Amino acid sequence: MRNLRFRRAARTSVLGTAALIAALSLTACQSGEPAPAAFDAEAAAAQKPASGTSEAPASDTGKETAGGAGTAGTTGSGSGTAKDSGSTDAKPASKQQKPVTEACTDANTELAITSVPRPVNHMLLTVTNTGSTACNAYYYPTLRFGEAQSVPPVIEESQPQAVVTLSPGQSAYAGIRTSSADGSGTDGYSTTDLEVGFQNVDAGSAGGTVSVPLGEEVYVDSTLAVTYWQTEMDDALMH
Repeated sequence: MRNLRFRRAARTSVLGTAALIAALSLTACQSGEPAPAAFDAEAAAAQKPASGTSEAPASDTGKETAGGAGTAGTTGSGSGTAKDSGSTDAKPASKQQKPVTEACTDANTELAITSVPRPVNHMLLTVTNTGSTACNAYYYPTLRFGEAQSVPPVIEESQPQAVVTLSPGQSAYAGIRTSSADGSGTDGYSTTDLEVGFQNVDAGSAGGTVSVPLGEEVYVDSTLAVTYWQTEMDDALMH
């Protein structure tokens, strides 16, 4: 009984739907517009995209294109960086190797020595650059009077602020105190022989020694000392 009622209700619903569609079609025909097509659930389901997939909107695609262009721009920037880094192969001016100035030696100089009236018991040693390039007169001359077994000490307070550099033809000076003015020195002796040597930047020997004629006997004692090389004669005779 219940099934019979359900069938009648379903038939009635179908007939009502059919009547509604017929009425709509008749109305459309009377107005001159095409009747709407019946809804096809299967066709709509076929047109629906599969679950989990979607097409990127046109605006998103545009963004991807812009991002690609941005990436290309970054690559260009990277090549520019590589170019800049390549240019750093050249050393900065501040770090470029500076020309090395050689030491003054017996090979590129001439030496002369003279007695001076003031201060008493002093001599002046002059070195002149006879080479074609500049040379550095490092530290002080090493002296050996006669048969002395050691070189005299340097007068420390005579140290200049910078190494003396001699251009070709220029001279530097060193003062020599041969003996004490008051006779307080000991182990004195007289000689006519003097050997002069040069030093390098490491305070080692530079070149060979030079025999410098004294012209007359010179008396030296335990107070014998020498100054650093000086650019001015007066500075060499102040000590």
